[in-house]
Amino acid sequence: MAASGASLRLVAPVWNRGTSGIRGLSRSVDPEGSQRKGRTLLQFLADHFYDVEAVREYLLQKQVLKVLRKNRSFTYIKERYGPYVAGAYFILKQGGAVKFQDKEWMRPNGRGLSGELWKLWEVPIEAVDASGCAINYQGLDNVLALKELQSLSLQCCPHVDDWCLSRLHQLANSLQELSLAGCPRISERGLACLHHLQNLRRLDISHLPAVSNPGLTQILVEEMLPYCEVLGADGAQGLKLRPEEQSRHTARSPVPA
Repeated sequence: MAASGASLRLVAPVWNRGTSGIRGLSRSVDPEGSQRKGRTLLQFLADHFYDVEAVREYLLQKQVLKVLRKNRSFTYIKERYGPYVAGAYFILKQGGAVKFQDKEWMRPNGRGLSGELWKLWEVPIEAVDASGCAINYQGLDNVLALKELQSLSLQCCPHVDDWCLSRLHQLANSLQELSLAGCPRISERGLACLHHLQNLRRLDISHLPAVSNPGLTQILVEEMLPYCEVLGADGAQGLKLRPEEQSRHTARSPVPA
C-alpha cells in the first residue's frame, strides 16, 4: 500500500495546482492560457509525463488488488459448510458454473446465488466451468480442494499461467476432462506439467498464443498422455458442450448449401 500512497502523492500536484477538477485542468491547457505562458499542449504533457506514468501505475495496482480480492479463500464458508460449498461459492462469485454430483448445472443469476447451494455441503462437485474467470494461482486453492472433480474448464482465463498448471497434479486421481483453450499465459513449459494427469481422457490446448509451435506441441502432449484425446492446432471444438450451449452453437452455425 506504500507504493499506492506514493503514486497518489505524485499525482496530487496535477489536480491541485490552482485548478478545480477536470474543468480546471482543461483551462490550464486551454490554447489561450498556454500561448500566454508560451507553452503548448504537447509541452504541458511532456512536463507532466512522469505524473501520467504515476496515474498508470496506480490504476495497474488497483487492478492487481481487485484480482487478488477475487481469488481469496472463503475460509469461514469452508469451516461451516465444507470444501464443496466453498469451492462452488468461489466459482459462482466469479461468474462461473458448477455441477454437483447428480444435480443440474448451477450458475449465478440476477437474484444472486441459489439457496440450494447451502444444502449441498455433503455432495461432491464433479464439474467446474470457470471459462473467462479471473482465477489465478492463489484462487486455485478453492478448486484443488474438490478431490472428486472430473471436468474442469479454464478456457480463456487471463490469469491462468504455467505455474497454475504445475498445481493440477493434485487432481490427478479424478480429473478426466480439462480445457485450457485460449489462455494467453500458458506455454509449452506449463503443458509439460500435465504429465501427472494420466487419467485425462480429453484435453483442449487450442488457441494458446504463448505456444510457439502448436502442431509440434500437440504431438508431444499426445505422446505424454497416450490415452487422452488432445485438441490442439486443428481442434475447433472444446470440451463437450452442455445441451443449452449446443443449441446456441447450432443456431450460430451456417446452414450447409
